[in-house]
Amino acid sequence: MWDTYLKNVRVLIVDDQDFIRSLLRHILNVLGCKQITDAADGHTAWELIQDNAPDLLIVDWEMQPMSGLELVQKVRHDKGSPDKFLPIIMITAHSERPRIITARDSGVNEFVMKPVSARTLFSRLNAVIEHPRRFVRTGEYFGPDRRRKRVFVDFERRDTKKKEKEVSAEDFNQQMSQDEINTMLNPDEEDSEAAGIEKQQSAAEANGES
Repeated sequence: MWDTYLKNVRVLIVDDQDFIRSLLRHILNVLGCKQITDAADGHTAWELIQDNAPDLLIVDWEMQPMSGLELVQKVRHDKGSPDKFLPIIMITAHSERPRIITARDSGVNEFVMKPVSARTLFSRLNAVIEHPRRFVRTGEYFGPDRRRKRVFVDFERRDTKKKEKEVSAEDFNQQMSQDEINTMLNPDEEDSEAAGIEKQQSAAEANGES
C-alpha cells in the first residue's frame, strides 16, 4: 500500500536544514511519493505555493526570516493564497502543550514531532488524506475543525463517562507525546467545534421559527 498511496500527491517540504529536507524526501520516496519539491525558507516556499500550489505542505516551525507558523498563516489568510484549504503538516522538535495549541490555532492539520519516523509521518498523511477534518471559520480563526472546549483537559483519556481531568499550570507546559498531539488535533463529533457551530445555528433557526 505504501508504495502507491502517495504516487499522485504533490508535496512541498519546507525546512531550513538540508539534512531534514533530505530525510523527509527519502521517507516520502519510500512511501511512494514521487512529486516532491522543497524549499529552505518560508519566502521561497510562499513563492512556490503561489506559482503552483502543492497538494500537501510539510513545514518546519523554526525558520528565518519567515517562520513556518507565519507561512501557515499566509496560506490560510493571505488574499494571494491560491489554496486556503491546503493540508498542512507541521514538524518541530518542540512539543510543549502551548506550542501545539498555537500551531492548531494557526490552522495546521497535523503536527509531527522530530525525529520524524516513516510510520508516524505516514499515519499523519493518512489522517489528512483519508480522514480530513472540516474547515471552520469562527471569529479570527479559519482552519481545520478544532476542539470546542476551552478547558485544557487530559487529551490522552478517551473515557467520556469519567469526569474531565483539568491540566495544572505545571502540566500545561510539559511536553506532549505524539499520541496526545494526534488526539488533541482530531476532535470527535461530541467535542467538534464545527458540530458546536451547527448546533448553535440549528437552535437559532428553531428559535426564529417559534
